[in-house]
This record gives sequence, structure tokens and C-alpha cells, in this order.
Amino acid sequence: MAEVPKSPASRPDAGDRPGGPPADGSIRSPGMAPGPAGSLALAACCGIAAGLAGALFLTALDAVTSLRWRFPWLLYLLPVAGVVSARAYRAWGRGAERGTALVLDAVRDPRTRVPGILAPMILGSTLLSHLCGGSVGREGTAVQMGASLGETIRRRFFATTNDPAAALLAGVAGGFGAVFGTPWAGALYAVELPLVAGFRWPQAIPCLVASWCGHATCTALGVRHTPCPGFPMGDPFDGGRILGWVVAGVVFGLAARAFVACLRGWSRAYGCLPGAPGTLSGWIQPIVAAGAVIAMAALLGTDAYLGLGVTGRLPTDPSIVRSFDPGGVTTWSWFWKLLFTTATLAGGFKGGEVTPLFFIGAALGQSLAAFAGWPVGEFAALGFIAVFAAAGHTPWACAVLGWELFGPGIIVPGLVAVLVADAVATGAGLHAHRARSALVDRVAVGWAARSARGKGTRVP
Repeated sequence: MAEVPKSPASRPDAGDRPGGPPADGSIRSPGMAPGPAGSLALAACCGIAAGLAGALFLTALDAVTSLRWRFPWLLYLLPVAGVVSARAYRAWGRGAERGTALVLDAVRDPRTRVPGILAPMILGSTLLSHLCGGSVGREGTAVQMGASLGETIRRRFFATTNDPAAALLAGVAGGFGAVFGTPWAGALYAVELPLVAGFRWPQAIPCLVASWCGHATCTALGVRHTPCPGFPMGDPFDGGRILGWVVAGVVFGLAARAFVACLRGWSRAYGCLPGAPGTLSGWIQPIVAAGAVIAMAALLGTDAYLGLGVTGRLPTDPSIVRSFDPGGVTTWSWFWKLLFTTATLAGGFKGGEVTPLFFIGAALGQSLAAFAGWPVGEFAALGFIAVFAAAGHTPWACAVLGWELFGPGIIVPGLVAVLVADAVATGAGLHAHRARSALVDRVAVGWAARSARGKGTRVP
């Protein structure tokens, strides 16, 4: 689960304190970096481990989803699943409950450790959430497992490298590439996500090796990803099309802001419950969150918004796959998935938010296209990548993700949509250190420097 920011303000100066991570967002190693051969060997090992873990996770995830579809009454055990998960983290995984936020802190500050217990804890708790109908994703699990396994491999077999950031980033890349089948986007995601001021390209090659190793390992073990439709390359200079992409980007950016706001809102509401701040927090919050999910499912009379949402239990259920077909989802499917997911994640259930964001974006893209008379498949694909790009402030990784999933026809419209959505969502983000992307941060710094020069003042 993403760490809910306590305020929408960005923290680009978080590394200015003595001993903290660098202010420019770079990754500080406590010792000498390994040579090229050592870095690539470490990356390959981390990627293979992440691919093995990803294959195990995806296979188990399919099994528990099928089990929930076969026995719908498992939804009523969601409160028990939440309590068990919370108590397990309190008993054996103290510190690990921060999940991806912990990994990002460890990448930027080598004094922060990612425990080995994180991998089995997040795997078990995510599968339990899906078994009982929690509306959570899978990327958080893959990223955390990859990072935890990568750090364990580094400590045991590459201790002389003394560079935890390299192993963590390789694990993140391998996990993302394996679970989504997008090795190029996985590498770029690992490089782009932890930074607040720009890329450090020397990290890209090991991440690329790890991501491809993770993807290849997962594929070799028989895991198959859901295919996405391709789109023909249209005229990228058509003014009407460009305007449509820009308008869609604005809408998708607002949807990302709404997702983050709802996540904060549910968290504040759960925090106000009697006993929530004290010893009962591991009981009260997941029980109330599960009750909210069960009530919404009963109100709508469908289980379509539970779990991942890639496909539905029934052929007519709204899902990611059906978002690319005209009439495949309802006008408000994106809104209901947003409510189900934020209610679940804010209650402490584990998994991630990326796949639900795919659902939200694709369903919203279809609704927008149906309203404006635009191509449904194309705008569903734009929403698929742009809402995630705006919420996580990783526009470049998501643009590449679109190319890998939907083909070259989506490159130009995808770039326009993700960049606009990312700019619109500035100030709101899933992760506390990323209230805006590195691109927006650089543009803001450049604009401030230009304004200062125009006024004759010295730029610090």
C-alpha cells in the first residue's frame, strides 16, 4: 500500500538535514560502488529471484481469485483477513508494514534497512486480501518482494559491494517487469520512482538487466499475461486529436487527485474511530474498512469491483479487459472501483494500487470517449496509463508501459496524456516524497531560475 502523504506539499528539501539523503534525490552509497561486472551480476541475480517470486505470486493469485469466485461467501471473511494481516505484521513484521514507502526510504538513505521478512509478509497478506475480496493490486507486492529478496542476496553474496540501493532498485525493476510483463517500463520505473530531481542514468543498465531477467524467468515458468489490444498509428499532428488527448489528460489527472484525496479521507475517517489510535488499531480499522467494502458490494449487488478487476467473474462484469469494448463498463464503473480500492487500502489491507488504477483509468477513458464521441479503445488505453502516471508521478515509465502493452500507435497520444495528467496532479501523490514528478520539478526550478535572472537576483 502506498504511504498516505500527510500533506500535499512536495518535500524536495528532505535531504538537507545532516546525514539525510541528498537534496537532489540522488542515491547515496555508504561505500565504494561495485565494478560493472559485479553490478550486472547482482542485478541479474536480483532479477531472477524477483521473477521466481513473481511467478509464484501470480500463480497463487489466480488460484485464490478463482477460489473467491467459486465461493462468494469468502467476502464475509474480509474483516477476519484484515485483522489477521494487521496482527501478523505487529507480531513478526514491525517496520515492514510501511511497504513500498520503506523501500523508497532505503533507496535514498542507506541507513534504512529492508528486512528479509518483508517478502513473505507481503506475499501472504496480499493473497489473503484477494482471497476475501479486498480491492487491492499486485505491483506493491511484486516491488516489495523484489526489493526484500534483492537486499537479502546482496547481504549474503555481494556484501563487498556495500551498496544497498543497487540491489533494491534491481529488485524493484525485476518485480515490476515480471508481474506486468513489461521489462522496459520496469527498468524505467525503478529509476524514476525514487527520485525527486532527475535521473541518474548509471542506475539504468543494472535495472534493465534485472527487469529483463525477472520477465524472462516469469515467462519461462509458464506465466502468461493478459493481452492488450493494439492501435494503428494515426496522424500525430491532427489538431482535433491533440486537443482530445490534452482534455483527456486533464480529466485523468483530476481522477488521480481524487484517488489520493479519497485515500487520505478514508485514512482520516478510520483514524477517528474509537480505539483507532491505541492498542485496538489493528482490530478496528480493518474491520470497519472491510464492513465498508461489504456494504458497497451489497448496495451495488455485484462483486465486480472486488479484487484486481482485470477480468470479472461473469462475462458481463465491468473489468479492465471489457473497458476497451464499447459498452463494456458503466458510466460510473471507474468511480466505484476508486471507492472500493481506497476504502480497502486505507484500512491497512496489503497489495498495491496500480492495477486498480489501471481499471479506474481505462473505465474512465471509455466513459469520456463515449461522451465525446472519441475512439473508445484508444482513450481507454490512455486512461489506463495516464491515471497511474499522475498518481505515482512516473510519466516516462508509464509512457513506455503504454508502448509495451498497446504497441507503437499509442506512443504519441500516450506521451501527451501522461505529461498533461502528471502536471494536473502536481501536489498530490501516492508516495510522501513524490508530490510531483522529476520532470515537473525540473521545469519549476528552471522557471524560478529564469524569473530570478529576469529580476536581477542571484539564484541559489
